[in-house]
Amino acid sequence: MLLIIRSFIAILYGLLVCTIGTVYCLFSPRNPCHVATFSHLFGRLSTLFGLKVEIRIPAGVAQNGNCIYIANHQNNYDMAIVSNIVQPGTVIVGKKSLLWIPFLGPLYWLSGNILINRNNNAKAHSTITMIIEQFKKRDISIWIFPEGTRSRGRGLMPFKTGAFYAAITAQVPIIPICISTTHDKINLNRWNNGRVIVEMIEPINTFAYSKKNARDLANYCHTIMVGKISELDTELAMKARLENNILTLK
Repeated sequence: MLLIIRSFIAILYGLLVCTIGTVYCLFSPRNPCHVATFSHLFGRLSTLFGLKVEIRIPAGVAQNGNCIYIANHQNNYDMAIVSNIVQPGTVIVGKKSLLWIPFLGPLYWLSGNILINRNNNAKAHSTITMIIEQFKKRDISIWIFPEGTRSRGRGLMPFKTGAFYAAITAQVPIIPICISTTHDKINLNRWNNGRVIVEMIEPINTFAYSKKNARDLANYCHTIMVGKISELDTELAMKARLENNILTLK
């Protein structure tokens, strides 16, 4: 029953945000300021799903300037979990098929996000070129899920090099965003689905890399994120054990 109630409220809320958001964006279409606004609205769904999301952002994030954010992508709950950390002026790179999702697709495009055809290497490459051009023309940052798909419990999957090639070419830093493991930990029929930590890591400078070293940069960022995700999972496990011990003593 709880699953049905939550699903109904989530669908109703999503339709409301998408409908109002699409109309709102028509007055200033493709404005990158819209992305953070509506991402934060979708981030409120985490409370509905019984999640306590802790957002960790390093001091001085506003001074980072244009950059490329990379984040691990686990499942469909990411929209509710990671949305609140999206910074103003950031646009998200997503697969082109998102455009055809009723209500969400039009809002996704009108709010200024970038769509990429991952099944066509030539078009994907042209999108990376377009991203580089966008850095030159507009005051924006780019958000990319470098795994290219949801991992669904397989751990942090190998990164595609597009984001890193673009960062090196545009000479902007990479900023990793790590989400603690949520696979098989969320049950919408359960009131409390525990804690999730979303942590933004300090910028990684790309000036020391050349275009031919994009794979090296990708591997370096992958190693850092694997370590951080493991660290976050360990922290949450220790806190859970401590809370259980306290409850037992009571």
